[in-house]
Amino acid sequence: MKRLIPSLLGTYLNTLATVAPKTAGRHGFSLFCYPVRPSLQAHQRAFLQTAERFTLNQQGRKLQAYRWGSGPRKVLFLHGWQSHSFRWKKYIEALSPDEFSLYALDAPGHGLSEGRALTVPLYSQLIRQFIDQLGEVETVVSHSLGSFSALHALHVQPQLPVQKLVVMGSPVAASSFIDFYSQYLRLGKRAVGLTLQHFEQVIGEPIAHFEASRFARGLQLPGLIVHDEKDQEAPYAGALQLQQVWPLARLLTTRGLDHKLRSPEVVAAVVGYIQGEAELPHAVELAGDRLAQSALTREH
Repeated sequence: MKRLIPSLLGTYLNTLATVAPKTAGRHGFSLFCYPVRPSLQAHQRAFLQTAERFTLNQQGRKLQAYRWGSGPRKVLFLHGWQSHSFRWKKYIEALSPDEFSLYALDAPGHGLSEGRALTVPLYSQLIRQFIDQLGEVETVVSHSLGSFSALHALHVQPQLPVQKLVVMGSPVAASSFIDFYSQYLRLGKRAVGLTLQHFEQVIGEPIAHFEASRFARGLQLPGLIVHDEKDQEAPYAGALQLQQVWPLARLLTTRGLDHKLRSPEVVAAVVGYIQGEAELPHAVELAGDRLAQSALTREH
């Protein structure tokens, strides 16, 4: 059944592209911008309820925000596509609430936030709005679409008061995201072209403008790039491109963790970077069904 649904969606859009092109473009765009909202499980809700919770208003939507701790050092966590703020539980628990104030956001259409659609400009605008409200943020920690949107926010508003940035599993470009799902759904060239045309009409910019390396070029703050060399959703080549145009960033390459980058050692590496440790700790390599201790590839 799981394999059948993508095939049916692809067939539907390919057929629509022939008989109703405008509708095909609109529905294709919706497919890429309307997330499936994962239900919060009881243990996830329980953790999120340990935070001080408050909402932001964006274009009439109430968006859920969280705060743990009351320390002077502010950290902002940004989740990715079809995720929510529970993703950061282990990171938050590893940081002292007396030393840090730890913030997280549920993006529009995600977690406990209102809304249905999420685009990079929308997420980027929310990030800028929240940071302007918070004042100086010492570290922004982001994953996947959250990383891509954080880079966009700093590109659009380079004076944002952020001291350093952690980018985990960032997509290379919006076009690569479309390419990935187009292959997954087996979309024809006509359906893809109509989707891109509608994207540019709605967003107001060509999709070619949405590239992580373009956003990162000239960034004047230090950063940590964490990426798996076999990431199936965001190609590793994107991390190498980021490193080339962002001289102040260090690249941490994992093996066997794929896109989600879930590992106690990755948590330790990122937490150490947040705390200001000069050296990055070891992480793990996933070998078959077991974890084998290994050093991450470290590049400066």
